[in-house]
Amino acid sequence: MTIIISAIKIIFLLGFLILIHEAGHLLVAKWCKVKVNEFAIGFGPTIWKKQGKETKYALRLIPLGGFCSMEGEEERSDKQDSFSQASIPKRIAIVAAGAIVNIIFGLAIYFILMSTENVYITNKIDSVLDGYIAEEINLQENDIIVELNGKKIKNKYDLNKVMKKVNGEEVTLKIKRDNEILEYQIKPTEVKNKSTGMYIGENCKILSIEKGSSAEKQGIKANDKIIKINNTEINGDVNKLIEIIQEKGLNTMLITIERRNETQNIELTPDYISTYYLGVNLKQAEDNFINHIIYGTIETKEFSLSIIDNIKMIFTGGVSVDQMMGPVGISEVVAKTNGVREFISMLALISLSLGVTNLLPIPALDGGKILILIVEAIRRKPLNEKTEINIQLIGFSILIALSLYITYNDILRIF
Repeated sequence: MTIIISAIKIIFLLGFLILIHEAGHLLVAKWCKVKVNEFAIGFGPTIWKKQGKETKYALRLIPLGGFCSMEGEEERSDKQDSFSQASIPKRIAIVAAGAIVNIIFGLAIYFILMSTENVYITNKIDSVLDGYIAEEINLQENDIIVELNGKKIKNKYDLNKVMKKVNGEEVTLKIKRDNEILEYQIKPTEVKNKSTGMYIGENCKILSIEKGSSAEKQGIKANDKIIKINNTEINGDVNKLIEIIQEKGLNTMLITIERRNETQNIELTPDYISTYYLGVNLKQAEDNFINHIIYGTIETKEFSLSIIDNIKMIFTGGVSVDQMMGPVGISEVVAKTNGVREFISMLALISLSLGVTNLLPIPALDGGKILILIVEAIRRKPLNEKTEINIQLIGFSILIALSLYITYNDILRIF
């Protein structure tokens, strides 16, 4: 029964996101008077079809894709209602529509989820922690943090964002207390934590290794499974693993890993990373409609920016290919979601990721097609049809090779 429920969740999520993506192409194509020959969800043998006035609608056996086949899209056509005869702005709108629908849907769903949450954290101090800079400068309950290092602070997210950029230097802190603005020159309190560079998943299997980390230097690899630390059995308990790693006074440790059904011991000395804190707990916002809208918007903004940042990291080397996840990995995560809310949250995350990724200027993706159309607009004439096909084929080949590699890693992580 668990397997059946997991399969239903995966098929629904992937099928639904593909449906709205392709429906975006379909609706904008029809709005632009471009003929759509076939609109299909899935690949392989057709299990249901219906012929409309000009478009055949079909449902195919394998629910891992779909397409919106337009007249003159693959091969140029002289027909007035073909894709190739439409104006460049209309063609760009048609190509971009699928990704835009995914992005709008993802943001809308995430906003609804976040605006119905009950925990929103303000910029008002609830308590001051012992031993931190906030205590030293005598910050008090109900003080409002209005600015840090020249950046306006409206909530916990603003504060965390600025604190992440603090590297031990002196910063300016502005506090509002009883309608008076107080200004301090402070050095946030430094807290050192151990870092092995290992990103740990379920059952203490290593999902990925940070480049240049102590774990990478000692030969630990993604998909290794941690069995013991200093001969202490972990039994798949991630919290226990973290607790032992962060134990004070423990520097060099002996890690026992399992790799391809063989165990080996690796001696590891963690690096130390510094994190800086003011040392305050912030108050929760009042539970009212306005705050739900405000904080729902803030959460949605942070969510969308995090997706963009993650994609940037792929191109800047901050994220390796080994850390990327394909359909198999996504299916595993979706299958393990608990409850409707978590499932819908995953639906929003994947929809937004799918939309943003599709707009990247890579051949074979929608963004690559848009780039070719922009080049056509600049040149004032289309690329040679054969050249355009070759560009798309090269991009498609690269994506297939990358997908196979990511799928291989996904399977290793699971098994």
